Amino acid sequence: MANKIKVYGKAQNRTALGIANAYVVMYPHATLEDLRKAFPNSVNPDNGVTENFLPVEEAEKHNDKISLYFAKPDEVIELQDGSKVALAQVWSKSSFDRMVEQGKLYDIEVAEFEKTMKGEKGGYRLEYLNGYVPPMPAPIEEKKTSKAWIWILLLLLITSGVIAYLLTREPKIVEKEVVVEKEVVVRDTVYVQQVEDIEKNFNAAQFEQGKADLNDDAKLALHDLAKVLKQNPELKLRIVGHTSAEGDDAANRQLSEARAQAAVDFLVNRESIDASRLEAVGKGSAELKDTENPTSDVNRRTEFEIK
Repeated sequence: MANKIKVYGKAQNRTALGIANAYVVMYPHATLEDLRKAFPNSVNPDNGVTENFLPVEEAEKHNDKISLYFAKPDEVIELQDGSKVALAQVWSKSSFDRMVEQGKLYDIEVAEFEKTMKGEKGGYRLEYLNGYVPPMPAPIEEKKTSKAWIWILLLLLITSGVIAYLLTREPKIVEKEVVVEKEVVVRDTVYVQQVEDIEKNFNAAQFEQGKADLNDDAKLALHDLAKVLKQNPELKLRIVGHTSAEGDDAANRQLSEARAQAAVDFLVNRESIDASRLEAVGKGSAELKDTENPTSDVNRRTEFEIK
């Protein structure tokens, strides 16, 4: 059977969190007990706690002295019934490998995770594969829908023509909802990946030392970025410039801001992108990607952050 969801993660434990969230996407009616059955405690027996999954309120009690669970608002797993679940945060290599194998049982594929730099927060994202569209959660007013069907059955006794009309009408509503959901999922997944790829191309076209002038390769990358912005009118970007720790801090911040602004000006003046969708920020050497080697080339970068 073809895989349905692929998990891209930064850091081993964040990738494990992505696998659990992928399961909930595929099974929107899943409960805490369903999660525990799908990924039993035997998958990760060395996490320092007795349960891999706990309600957030209980998990926070374990996090008083050391972080044992993912319990922050942007980390918890939200279930359809409104409850929030925390996953164990400590994962050894062997436990992570078992989690990956368990995910395969549910057609969840895992890309090789990226190791984070010192001080960098990990994360994950999901990609839907082979035309897969996640199932839609049950409507909130499901009981009212059931009553409508009772009326339809009563109307059947009055006239067969009315019931025939209603039966042909209902499937059309459901079909329309599925198509809309599919369009949203595919668009979001695609432009996130496109922006990341264009960011890599832009950074490959390095600025000359001490200058903020765009070369031809950088302009070509921004031209591609403009296409993505035009195809997704709701997309807004924050363009953030960073430098290494060489030289004066104030000068580095000014240079990084000038480089970010050069990219924004090109998109606005040459590609006709609305300026309200873009923001230029210069952080100089304040957020080094490689803190152990402050002068490393990896610290000289421009990031395209989706707002």
